[in-house]
Amino acid sequence: MAVFGSASEGKLANVLINRILDGGMNKVYAVNPKGLGVRSAKGYTSVSDIEERVDMAVIAAPAKTVSGIMEDCGKKGIKAAVIISSGFSEAGNKEGEEEVMSIARKYGIRCIGPNCAGLVNTHSNLTATLETMPPKGGISIISQSGAVGGAFMALSANDGVGVSKFLSYGNGGDLTVLELLDYLNDAETRVIALYLETIPNGREFMEAVKSVTAVKPVVVVKSGRTATGQRAALSHTGSMAGADNIVNAALRQCGAIRVDTLQDMFDVCKGFSLLPEMQGRRLAVVTNSGGPGVMTTDKAENLKIQVNEPTEKLKEELSEFLPAFAGLRNPIDLTVEGTGEQYSKAVELTLKENDGAAVVYVGTPYLKSMPVAEGIVKAYKKTGKPVMAMMLVGSDIEESIEYLRENNVPCFESGEKAVTVLSYMADYFEYKSKSEAVHCFERVESRGKLFNEKKRLLDPEAMAFLAEHGIPTPEIVFAKNEKEAVEMGSALEYPLVMKVVSPEIIHKSDCGGVKLNIDSKEKISKAFKEIEAAAEGKDFRGVMMYHMLDGDREVILGLTNDVQFGPVVAFGMGGIYTEVLKDITFRVAPVSKETAKEMIREIKMYPILKGIRGKKGIDEESLANAISDFSKFPFMYEDIQEADLNPVFAYADGIKAIDVRILSK
Repeated sequence: MAVFGSASEGKLANVLINRILDGGMNKVYAVNPKGLGVRSAKGYTSVSDIEERVDMAVIAAPAKTVSGIMEDCGKKGIKAAVIISSGFSEAGNKEGEEEVMSIARKYGIRCIGPNCAGLVNTHSNLTATLETMPPKGGISIISQSGAVGGAFMALSANDGVGVSKFLSYGNGGDLTVLELLDYLNDAETRVIALYLETIPNGREFMEAVKSVTAVKPVVVVKSGRTATGQRAALSHTGSMAGADNIVNAALRQCGAIRVDTLQDMFDVCKGFSLLPEMQGRRLAVVTNSGGPGVMTTDKAENLKIQVNEPTEKLKEELSEFLPAFAGLRNPIDLTVEGTGEQYSKAVELTLKENDGAAVVYVGTPYLKSMPVAEGIVKAYKKTGKPVMAMMLVGSDIEESIEYLRENNVPCFESGEKAVTVLSYMADYFEYKSKSEAVHCFERVESRGKLFNEKKRLLDPEAMAFLAEHGIPTPEIVFAKNEKEAVEMGSALEYPLVMKVVSPEIIHKSDCGGVKLNIDSKEKISKAFKEIEAAAEGKDFRGVMMYHMLDGDREVILGLTNDVQFGPVVAFGMGGIYTEVLKDITFRVAPVSKETAKEMIREIKMYPILKGIRGKKGIDEESLANAISDFSKFPFMYEDIQEADLNPVFAYADGIKAIDVRILSK
């Protein structure tokens, strides 16, 4: 390994060489203008002067010198480079970065960086980073930010939970998260922590994550949630951050676990790296304190983790060694008198009926907590099921927590945190169990283009398009003038709805472009005149009419284009309250019928769709088919930019799309 940059005391290259040597690498060379060496690392003024083969270059030299260094590395036959140097695209120097990458491509050098924090592989004694050196373990970290990765490794070092690999790719001039995810599909990595500011090649990213989550969990922190955060991401990486709700949908579709904070990411990774799978949602809570036990239970139930009352047989088994005043209903409350042996037996027995356990111990300053820790570990090893602990207060509490950690029992500051991590583990097991049958998105055969010179289909054309593609609509007539309106409208079943047709009017009801309850020729004539007057000054093409339907449950289907993921489908409650309620869910399109059903059932107002107070639920099959078919439109017709169906009336025996807007690119 050759390290490029000033080797003087306190300079980055000097620190890097010391870190690499301390990590256990012995064939290290210092390359710098003065030819200074560091400890056992011999100094050279040029990499070409090194007699032996060099496998990797670590570059911490000024940005203006990096292209020359890469040229020298290429001629030396070096095939891997870690470019820690900054001053490239993140600072507006895109040309400089492209020059470096062009040289790398010329010589077949694969690079991490520039503007990165290096890499760590604890299983190979490789510590080419300025960040904290973590203990060896099963968590691997990919971070677009070196500082975030360093903070994660600091948490790891403080908590004693080991890391396998740390990969900071910075600007991602060559290797990005896509290749690094593939690399971490290795035996030494049990869980991947992923920090992102932007997502390159959104659909490729989803496929890369999906290939990993079929085998192991990926826990993600994606910054840039807010408008302010997105501006910060733009400043930091030179890329645009996408809409956060769409990022949520994309991560969910490919099986990733999204959390909010760095601490959350570490806690969840700790659980995955130490424990066996949580193969269900049934939880035992064993405690010696009522309050913390109840709070733990409340949190579990909020997360849809089942804290079921034990069977009578289990209660009898517990009562044989617990005092009469102990609580046996789950939480299992051993009371303040609970001993280590009672903890052990209680956890072991309750895990016969549950998939995991959260063990809460709140001691006193004058008593030892180690017997309880030993009891927890004993039960964990006997059952082989996930067990997490909260341990507070005790004359030897730090030693007890360390004992739990050494025996792969994660300890958290609260029972609520423990069950939160267990809930993520249960979620992932559910996903993994069906991951082979779940695709990120459906495949669709293209049919070319829908539009000619138009930017938008007129409403009658768009409604006909829906009907042709299997989405039910009312019987529509289109009248260009008052005479046609009276003739065509009177042939329909009363009462009628009349709507303005104009490429310049999108929200028809806002301008008086919708008339309801029309039940005679006279009213047809009157309504036409009023709509024509309301559209004065606009490109008025006529009116559309159909039999007025009763639709008390209205939903919206939408299509938009995201900068990172392309076409996205939205579903939610519709009608005039769409923008007020904002009860909408998203998926990267196109979606399957099963995914469409998930969308229907996850909005907050789903109980209304399902049916309340004796009212029948909607026809979810028909609605799911419509969502799936609708989501395929931008792939069938490449010139569709966006579209929405609002409202769609949902009935117990089908659906009707009442209004549609389709725009071209």
